[in-house]
Amino acid sequence: MALKITQVKGLVGTNPNHRKNIEALGLKRIGQSVVKQDTPVVRGMVQKVRHLVTVEEVAGE
Repeated sequence: MALKITQVKGLVGTNPNHRKNIEALGLKRIGQSVVKQDTPVVRGMVQKVRHLVTVEEVAGE
């Protein structure tokens, strides 16, 4: 199982730790999506920035 993570909000005025989390997920701009393996580490990162991203489960990878 994999997760498709899409950034839906900008980072202006956000906590520096949230910015680092978004960067670590591989996101750089609003509307960009990445596909990551569904692991506890990735789930935790997404949980911290859940107000900035949307997440979909996708088959594959």
